[in-house]
Amino acid sequence: MSIIPPAPGEPRRPQGPRNPGDAWVVAETGEKYWGRFGAAGLLAVDSVRGVLLQHRVGWSHFGGTWGLPGGALHEGESALVGAIREAQEEAGVPDGAVRARFTRVLDLKIWSYTTVVADVVEPFEPVISDPESLALEWVPVDAVDERPLHPGFADAWPALRALLAVRPSIVVDAANVIGSVPDGWWRDRAGAAERLHDRLAVWAAAGVEPGVPGGAGVPEALGESEKFGTLGEQGVRWYPDVTMVVEGVARKMTGAGAGAGSGAAVDAGDVGVVDLGGGVDLGGAGVGVAGLGAAGVGAVGVWRVGVGAVGVVRADGHGDDAIVGEARRLVAAGREVIVVTSDRELRTRVEALGARTQSAGWMRDQLDARSARRGR
Repeated sequence: MSIIPPAPGEPRRPQGPRNPGDAWVVAETGEKYWGRFGAAGLLAVDSVRGVLLQHRVGWSHFGGTWGLPGGALHEGESALVGAIREAQEEAGVPDGAVRARFTRVLDLKIWSYTTVVADVVEPFEPVISDPESLALEWVPVDAVDERPLHPGFADAWPALRALLAVRPSIVVDAANVIGSVPDGWWRDRAGAAERLHDRLAVWAAAGVEPGVPGGAGVPEALGESEKFGTLGEQGVRWYPDVTMVVEGVARKMTGAGAGAGSGAAVDAGDVGVVDLGGGVDLGGAGVGVAGLGAAGVGAVGVWRVGVGAVGVVRADGHGDDAIVGEARRLVAAGREVIVVTSDRELRTRVEALGARTQSAGWMRDQLDARSARRGR
C-alpha cells in the first residue's frame, strides 16, 4: 500500500490537498481509493422522492457514473460527521435536514468506506456547490438500478436497499427497568426517570452494532425476524428510535424530553445532534443529546445531523396499557419493535401484536456497557 497526494493541477484539488486526508490510497495490486483516512458518503432517503444521487463529473474517479455525495475523511473525524460535511460541501444539504438511521462500513483493511443512511426530516432541494457534480437528483428507489452506478455503490446497493425496509424501534418500560435495581429510586421517581432518559439518549445516539459492548443485542432481539439476516450484518450500526413510557409520579420528570403533555410521545424535540466538539464518544465526533441543541462549528461551516432519539410517553393511566398502545402504533407503521420489560403479562400482550421483547436486565447491560466504554 502507498499514499499518493493529488497531482499538481488535478481538478479534484487544483490548489493541492486541503487536508491531510486528501490523498490516494493505492493497493499493492494497483487499485486506487480516495481518502488517506477512509471515506464516507451520505445516502439521504426521502419517503416521497426516493434517494439523493450524484452524477459524477467526467474527470472524477469513475466519472460519468451515479453515486453518493461524499469524500475523504479528515484525520480523527468520524464517518457520521464526515459524510454530512461532504454532503453539505457537494450537495448543499442543510443543517439538521437529515437524521441518521444506520451506517454500513466496507472495510478493505487498507481503506474503508462508510455509507451513512439518513432519513430526510426537513425536505430540501440539493444544490451543486462544487465542481465534482454534473447533476444531483432524487431518484425513486426502484429506479436506482437503471442508472450507470459507481462500481462501489453498485456493489453495496442491494444490501443497502434491503436495509431500507428495516426501522428498529425500542419501547422501554421505564418503571420496570428503574425498579429492577434497588438503588433508592423510590425516593425520587421523577429523578430516576430523568437519569434513565439521559442514559438511553447516550446509548441511542452512539448507535448499536452487533458484537460491540454497549451495542450488541438489538439484532439478536430481532432474531426471529425475517429481516434478521440483514439487520445483524457486521459493520452495520443502527441509530434506533427509543421511547420510554413513564407513569405515576415519574410523569413529573423534567429536563430533556419533558416537554410533552400527558400521554404524548416526544419525537422531534428529543433528537440528538452530532457535533464536532465534546460529548459522547463517537470516534471523533460529539453528540448533543436530547434537546441540548449542540452544533459543530468547523472551518467551512456548521454541520448538524439527527441521531437516535429518545421520546417520552406519559401514561394517563396504567403504564402497561400505554406501552401496549405504543407497540401497536409502531407495529402498524411497519417498525421492527422491541419492548423492554420483564413483566410476563406485558410481554405476552405485546408479543401478540408482533413485537419482540427483551428483559430489563438486557437493557441495564446495554447501558452499563456503554457507560464503561465512555470511561464512566
